[in-house]
Formats: sequence, C-alpha cells, structure tokens
Amino acid sequence: MYNASGDMVGTAQLTESPDGVEVKLKLEGLTPGFHGVAVHEFAKCEGPDFKSAGNHLNPEGTEHGLMHPEGPHLGDLPNVEADSDGLVDAELMLSGGTLKEGKDSLLRGEGTSLVVMELQDDGVSQPGGNAGTRIICGEIKSGKGEEPTESPTDPTELNDTQDD
Repeated sequence: MYNASGDMVGTAQLTESPDGVEVKLKLEGLTPGFHGVAVHEFAKCEGPDFKSAGNHLNPEGTEHGLMHPEGPHLGDLPNVEADSDGLVDAELMLSGGTLKEGKDSLLRGEGTSLVVMELQDDGVSQPGGNAGTRIICGEIKSGKGEEPTESPTDPTELNDTQDD
C-alpha cells in the first residue's frame, strides 16, 4: 500500500474465505479517525490522485454504500479507524468477492486495487460516499509467474533426482 508520494505505508493481505475475501490491513501515517476503503476496478495506482484505479468494483451495477437499500458495490468495504498515532490494524470482509475465477473475482483481467480515502465513507452517497481524496492505493494482482524466492523446497523433488 502506497501513499500519494509513492512511499510504502502498509500492507494488505487478502485471503479467500467461504463468505468472501478477508482483508487484513496494516497502515501508518493516516490522520486519526475513520477512513473509507474500497476495492476499485483497475490494478493501477498512479499517484498522486490514484484516479487510474477507476471506480469502485461494481460488476452488478448496484448503488454505492453498505447502508444503501440498492447497494452495495462489490468493492465497498467498512470504514477503518486510524488510532491517535495514525495507525490502522484492521480485518475486513469483502462479502461476495473471490480470489478465484469469475465475475466477482478481484483478480479478473489485470486485477483490481485497494484504495483508502481521506475521510469516512458515509455508506450511502453516490458515487463514493463523500469520503474525500484517495490517499493510499495498492494493486491487487494474481502474482502468477512471480513465485516468492523464499518458498520452501520440496523434499520429494530431491529424492526423485537421486533415484535417477
């Protein structure tokens, strides 16, 4: 997760679950108080305004807001609260989302992005909850072909090699 200056200010860990996608968010450097968070439609976090991320992920064409009777967008998430030191350590649930294939996948196409807003999302205003400026962005991509260099070795591979 990066701020408008391109500095890394935290991480987001996404995990598939039966109810959707769990998002573990750790951030620093925010103004104390509540901030809107949403998954946006493109995996492009070009600062300083992050408009390259597009709009909220909304494959069903619903209205914005977790409290809107005709909502929410698939990408709408609950607000997070930064403590008095500007730190966020939160676990959120993106209901209905998936990391698997399909129209509700966060990894479809080139991927999506996770965007944090300057202010609290009011949960009903269109199109984005009157949450102010986009201040933090992180790209959500499949990572296929980008295997971590610190992955554990498979001992059976070694055994097969010795048997030849």
